[in-house]
Amino acid sequence: MEISATQNPLGGLVPDELYQVLDAHNLLNEKGVRDYRIRQQFRSMRAEDVPAYEAIEELREQHPYLQFDTIRKIVYGLRRRS
Repeated sequence: MEISATQNPLGGLVPDELYQVLDAHNLLNEKGVRDYRIRQQFRSMRAEDVPAYEAIEELREQHPYLQFDTIRKIVYGLRRRS
């Protein structure tokens, strides 16, 4: 997944100019940006009263390379403890 410099998926957190500078210098973690976007989409769907299971399935369709449990861990912030 390549992040486009023309669109800022972190618009609510980072101004567009700063995002472009970070992206130009490869200082963004693509996986972190992807996970942030997944969490935002999940929250948006839940705010529209979409059941959690259906919201996760919809996200899974958008990201077919991720398993259901992986998306569940992303949206609920579950992390393995070492």
